[in-house]
Amino acid sequence: MVMGDMELNTELLVVGGGSAGYGAAFRAADLGLDVALVDPRGCLGGVCLHEGCIPSKALLHLAQLLLETEHAAVMGVHFSRPRIDVAEVRAWKQRVIDTMTGGLEQLGRRRGVQVIKGRARFESSTSVRIEAGEVSRIRFRQAIIATGSRPIALPGLQFRAGGRFMSSAQALALVDIPASLLVIGGGYVGLELGLVYAALGSRVTLVEMSDRLLGGVDRDLVQPLQRRLAGLFAEIHLQTRVEEVREKDDRVEVVLRPQGAEPQRREFGRVLVAVGRRPVSDGIGLEHTAVTLTERGFVIVDEQQRTADPQIFAVGDVVGGVMLAHKATREGRVAAEVIVGQSSGFDVRAVPAVVYTDPQIAWCGLTEEQALGAGRPVTVQKFPWKYSGRANTIGATDGFTKLLVDPEDGRILGVGVCGSGAEGLISEGVLAIEMGALAEDLALSLHPHPTLAETEAEAAELFLGSPTHILPKRERKGQP
Repeated sequence: MVMGDMELNTELLVVGGGSAGYGAAFRAADLGLDVALVDPRGCLGGVCLHEGCIPSKALLHLAQLLLETEHAAVMGVHFSRPRIDVAEVRAWKQRVIDTMTGGLEQLGRRRGVQVIKGRARFESSTSVRIEAGEVSRIRFRQAIIATGSRPIALPGLQFRAGGRFMSSAQALALVDIPASLLVIGGGYVGLELGLVYAALGSRVTLVEMSDRLLGGVDRDLVQPLQRRLAGLFAEIHLQTRVEEVREKDDRVEVVLRPQGAEPQRREFGRVLVAVGRRPVSDGIGLEHTAVTLTERGFVIVDEQQRTADPQIFAVGDVVGGVMLAHKATREGRVAAEVIVGQSSGFDVRAVPAVVYTDPQIAWCGLTEEQALGAGRPVTVQKFPWKYSGRANTIGATDGFTKLLVDPEDGRILGVGVCGSGAEGLISEGVLAIEMGALAEDLALSLHPHPTLAETEAEAAELFLGSPTHILPKRERKGQP
């Protein structure tokens, strides 16, 4: 048989090898299904592992180390200026990726998941054609679409290898450390990668069309980070549009127009475009199925990840919502469980989100802005970290922990943290919301001292009116 002419039959086909795809494939295999997975890379991990979550966090850890050496000066420890070898940094980052890729490959192989390199295009509700692969066609009983998302480019611009306009993936490739970098977009991708390049030595300018950074995140959580970035970035321009860009051999010419002001002509070594992501739902043959899409191209699914086509499910970024790997993995597991007949559904109360900047920001459950928009009464309690012993020992007194509590029954509805280690602290908030815990439960659970985790209990104590490390609010005379 000629290579590329082979056909394959499988019970379940998973299209896409990212967090959603391999999460679905692994769960389905564990439940006894014959599983084939198709991915253009021919390996597992997707965007998150190869050009997203993992490499960005590796570089952010490096950035944090560099920033901490500067902060150590106030503690009496002084370091000489670091020497950064970009090639060695790239090699270290790649070792991290390769190690995790190898681990996933082994897990898939031991589960019996067949991973096929190529691009899948649906021919019908029961078959796909494979482009640039050893297998030409796969017939299946059911399929899961997990094709993910791709960065949005500015109109008229194209991301290309070696170009001076970078997507997040190209920025993580770390071709060089430009003397100057323009970051377009004040979301978490722009802030995280801007921080990496600033720590490595680039003069970073950030522009954002809206009047704030991290739109959708409670403003009070963002304020300490914005103050910090004002010192790390060369410039931050809010309510500013990019009107014109022109790529030259050694620079990019840009015209910026602040709201209500005259345009500014500037030059930068490179430009990072971080204005969002769009679903990869085009070009995969969905017109040959009964799958339906939103106007923005997201696949429409129910809470069991079913599409309008009875044979096909969809999970991860391609279905919209928050584009986070942990949410995608859970959706993949749900789809696999539903396919084998289990009673399963995506009924998560609290999807945690983390911005890995300095300081970090994390939140889960109901936000204050969501409560305000819905007209839902909540009691908001904040414990400033300047009253935390642990925060003082590490110089993190700018942070705070925030609880949103139902004023009627004391149930915890939302949690927000701004400060060092927020990535770990938010998990207690997730558990509290998922279990329907009361503020009293959190306050009475012993937390070790001195830790930042104590701030979650102290915020709960504020709601109960019995804080230890901050004065309780006194009732005014004559009031009940």
